[in-house]
Amino acid sequence: MKTYNKLVRDLIPQLIVADGRNPQTRFLDEWEFYAELKRKLKEEVDEFIQTGEIEELVDIGEVIHAILAVEQVSVETYQRMRLEKREARGGYEKRIFLESVDETD
Repeated sequence: MKTYNKLVRDLIPQLIVADGRNPQTRFLDEWEFYAELKRKLKEEVDEFIQTGEIEELVDIGEVIHAILAVEQVSVETYQRMRLEKREARGGYEKRIFLESVDETD
């Protein structure tokens, strides 16, 4: 038996059964779910950093959507917030790398 102890997408247990295996699962309470979403986000970001595969960005997006749902923030509100921050602080198109700031007066 292989141990995973991690949050998985909703259809994963069915896919495991279809593969002839027997998954052991449980449902998380709200606090556990939120903690596991944050852990899953880190896992997916680490996988993207390691592989550079766009599919990992899709997984990151799915986790973000789940976090928004827990926080009761609509995707539209999230997009508005993202665009407002982009308007105020910019994006990353110019590829600017800040090396230092002279703090002397």
